[in-house]
Amino acid sequence: MVGKASTTAFWRWCSKRERRIFALDQYVLLAMYEKFESQTRLLVPQSDQIGNVIYTAGSDLIRSEFGAYGEKILGSGSELADTFPIPDITFRYYFQVNDDYVKNKLKVVLFPFLHKGHWMRTLEPGGGKFSFKPPIHDINAPDLYIPMMAFGTYVLFAGFFLGINGKFSPESLGVQFSTGLLCWLLQVLLLEATLHSLGGADIPLLDMVAYAGYTFVGAAVIVPIRLSGDCLFIPVTLWQSFCNGVLLVKTMKRILISEVQCFDKNSTKRNYVLLFMAAAQIPLLFWLGNVGLEAR
Repeated sequence: MVGKASTTAFWRWCSKRERRIFALDQYVLLAMYEKFESQTRLLVPQSDQIGNVIYTAGSDLIRSEFGAYGEKILGSGSELADTFPIPDITFRYYFQVNDDYVKNKLKVVLFPFLHKGHWMRTLEPGGGKFSFKPPIHDINAPDLYIPMMAFGTYVLFAGFFLGINGKFSPESLGVQFSTGLLCWLLQVLLLEATLHSLGGADIPLLDMVAYAGYTFVGAAVIVPIRLSGDCLFIPVTLWQSFCNGVLLVKTMKRILISEVQCFDKNSTKRNYVLLFMAAAQIPLLFWLGNVGLEAR
């Protein structure tokens, strides 16, 4: 009531001219509001229509232009694959192992002269041609599981005993790791040179990597013996060199007989080359047992 009375008193106090000005201002404001509201009602549907048009056009552009561009990329990729075919090489074959295979394969690697039976790999038909059975079904098949596990064990043993001797450091462990990889590479090159010197061979590289990696099984046995001194280190290293040499000679002879179409049948040359390959295991294993480790 107080607000209404004060408003009435103020309206009576104003002159007629001021009353007309207030009324005109209210009319103008009301007209501007109605005009703005009508324009807003007209613009909203138009903006929706414009948005729909833009969305439709954008979708068509993406489907047509980018879809064609994607098909062009896929088409060029398939043409490139046809021009430069990628060899069907898979690592899965070399890791198809089980507990029985690992146990029996370690016996063959550590005591190859006790291996009973032949050294030939077993064939199986598939896809209209013959292929070798995976390691899980053939003890003579190469695998990469044992070499990689043996290499890791060798590096861990080296780092452990370096720590016992108070000589452990990231640099020394890195040297041990790099030396192991270098020895692995030299072993692969030695096997490749042996095969090529006897008439050439087209053996998968991963097979050679697997055969060369079995050296670390003996190295993983030698490194712990290194702490006991030269009295055991030297005979154990010589024994492991002999066993590894027998394993590689048996493997190379089997490859030359069964997996190489032609080779030098000069038995004298072949025997000398295989003997050299076996003798090379002695300095290789002594190097793996000595590097980074010193006698107490």
